[in-house]
Amino acid sequence: MKWDVQGRDWPNRDSSRFVRAGGLLWHVQVMGSGPSLLLLHGTGAATHSWRDLAPRLARQFTVVAPDLPGHGFTQAPLPDFMSLPSQARLLGQLLERLGVTPAIGVGHSAGAAILARMALDERIAPDLLVSLNGALLPLQGHASHLFPAAAKLLSATRLVPRLFSLHATNRAWLSRFLDNTGSRIDAAGLRHYQELLRDPGHVASGLRMMAHWDLRPLAAALPDLACRVVLVCGEADRMIPPDDAARLARMLPDATLVSLPELGHLAHEERPDLVADLVMRLRPMLPAPPEAALQPAC
Repeated sequence: MKWDVQGRDWPNRDSSRFVRAGGLLWHVQVMGSGPSLLLLHGTGAATHSWRDLAPRLARQFTVVAPDLPGHGFTQAPLPDFMSLPSQARLLGQLLERLGVTPAIGVGHSAGAAILARMALDERIAPDLLVSLNGALLPLQGHASHLFPAAAKLLSATRLVPRLFSLHATNRAWLSRFLDNTGSRIDAAGLRHYQELLRDPGHVASGLRMMAHWDLRPLAAALPDLACRVVLVCGEADRMIPPDDAARLARMLPDATLVSLPELGHLAHEERPDLVADLVMRLRPMLPAPPEAALQPAC
């Protein structure tokens, strides 16, 4: 996507910057002050997903929110670098370039999986991870094999992303598409999703990400996750089975399950006030800063 075209009215534009790291040019939004909090959106989304949540969190945290590789305004890597371990590595390089060590990671859907992989690979060492309808477990049954294979086939040609983007110009089709999340979002959110999905490059990156996604190694390693995890589950989510959160709570060594009645997969866009309040109430769980950091400068 072009910053001087689609970016002209991008949410929280004043907080945006472009940073080179890991061989990519990244779009990143940084705002607020306090402990660092990393926000990672899910497949097919971008920083617009945090348009109402990020400013609320910025009242207590330094919020860092990048567009994932190939999403939004961030440059796309080669297809082989769209896997979960590769995305974790690339994001680690971005954080190193920014000099950011997040105390909290908040990830939506696939973003939660990337945060968990980063923590397991010691690319980040957060005190707390918050999973918003996290896609942390493999699909069940035949779908676990068919879905990646279909995504790989669809991403292998330029025609499919272009046809998908053509459909996205139809607002009624887009509304029905987003209804499959179980969420109802506002007109501004709908407009930005339309901008994203009308871009064939963005669509192609989402397909390539799904084509190279394998959650089985992550699921096997989750019991080794050292940090505390809060699993936030929208009970009306039609994308990730709500039962997955209960399964994850049993697998993880230190997990808390929070259910959000009547909210869907995009719960943080439906009720950013509710999700922000939940995350800010978790701040006392963070360790106190070193005593030296509390001393006034001479």
